[in-house]
Amino acid sequence: MDLPALIPIVVIALYIFSSIKILAEYERGVVFRLGRVLATPKGPGVVLVFSPIDRMVRMSLRVEAMEVPAQDVVTRDNVTVKVNAVIYFRIVEPTKAVIEVANYLYATSQLAQTTLRSVLGETELDELLSQREKLNIRLQSVLDQHTGPWGMKVTMVEVKQVDLPDQMIRAIARQAEAERERRAKIIHAEGEAAAAANLEKAAEMMARQPVAIQLRYLQTLVEIGAEKNTTVVFPLPMDILSSVSKLLDKYTKEA
Repeated sequence: MDLPALIPIVVIALYIFSSIKILAEYERGVVFRLGRVLATPKGPGVVLVFSPIDRMVRMSLRVEAMEVPAQDVVTRDNVTVKVNAVIYFRIVEPTKAVIEVANYLYATSQLAQTTLRSVLGETELDELLSQREKLNIRLQSVLDQHTGPWGMKVTMVEVKQVDLPDQMIRAIARQAEAERERRAKIIHAEGEAAAAANLEKAAEMMARQPVAIQLRYLQTLVEIGAEKNTTVVFPLPMDILSSVSKLLDKYTKEA
C-alpha cells in the first residue's frame, strides 16, 4: 500500500483515538451534541466524544467543602458579630449543574453568604451562641431549597466561629459572674433553711428529753478537750442560777 493511501487511515485512527475519553468512578460527562445536551450523562469508564460534533463537560460527584468568608451580621437584639461557616455539598444531577447555572461554585458561595446574613440576622445573640445546631439545620434547609434546581444537594452546614466585640465579651463575663453569685447565694440560703429545720427538730427532741442537753454538754467538752488548747469550759446548769436568783431576791426583800 502506497503512502497516499495510508494518510486517510492514519488520520481516521488518530481521530478515533482522540475521541476516547476516560472518566473516573466519581466523574460524569455532560455531552452536548450539535449544541443540544444529551439526556443521560456519560460515564464512568471509557466514552467516545466525537469532536467537533460533541463537546463534553466533566462534573465531579464527590462532596465538596466550601468556606464562607466571615460576614458582618447584626442580630435581632442589635449586636454586631462576625460569623464564618463551611458548607458541604455534592452534585446529584450533573446536567442541571451545567445548563441551569453558569458557575455553580460561585453561585453557591454568593448564596451562602447572603443566606448566612439573613438567617442569623433573625436570631438573638444568646440563640446564636447556644443553639448553633438548630441554626445549622435551618441554614442547610434554606440552601438546599435554593440549590436544588441547580442539581445540587447541600449535605451539611456548620457555623465555624463567632467573633464578638470586646465590650460584649466583657458584658457576657460579668453576666456569667453574676449568675454564679446568684446560684451561690441560693444554695447558701437553701443550706441555712435546711439547717434551721434540723435545729428546730433537734430542739423539740431535747425539750422532750432534758437529759439530752446534758449529753450534748459532755460531748462538747470531749471535743474541746481533744484540741491542744488551754480553754476550760465548765457547764453551769440553769437551775442553779435560778435558785441563786431567788435567794438574792428574798434576801433583798428582807433587808
